[in-house]
Amino acid sequence: MSAHSHSSHGTMGKLMTGFGLSALLTVVPFAIVMGEFDLSREWAIGLIMGLGAVQIIVHLVYFLHLNSSNEGGWTLAATILAAVILLIVLAGSLWVMHNMNANMMPMSPGNMSEMSGGEAMPVQTHDASHGTDH
Repeated sequence: MSAHSHSSHGTMGKLMTGFGLSALLTVVPFAIVMGEFDLSREWAIGLIMGLGAVQIIVHLVYFLHLNSSNEGGWTLAATILAAVILLIVLAGSLWVMHNMNANMMPMSPGNMSEMSGGEAMPVQTHDASHGTDH
C-alpha cells in the first residue's frame, strides 16, 4: 500500500467538529456586524479579522487535514503557503474595504444640495400647453 492510503482523512466526528467551528466562526462576525454591541470600529474590525484567521486555520486542520506529521516537508510548505495566503486575504480585504469607504459618494438627503453646488436641482415637468393637442 502507498503511504497516502495510511493517512487519515478524518472521522465523521472530526468533520462535524470542523463544521460546527466553521459555522460558529461565521455566525459570530455576522452578529458583531448586525448587533448593537458597544465596540469601537477598530476593535470590531480586529475581532472579525481575527475570527477569519481562526476560521482559515480550522479549515486547514479539519478539512484539509494539516497536522504535525512529517510528510517530507510538505506540511511545513503547506503551513507557510497558508500563512502567506492568510496575510494576502486579510490585508487585501482591509485595503478594498478602506478604498470602498473612502471613494463612495454620500447619498443622504442632506448631502444632495452640497453635490449640486448649494443650489437645488431643477425638476423638469411635462407642460401640457406645449403639446400637440390644442
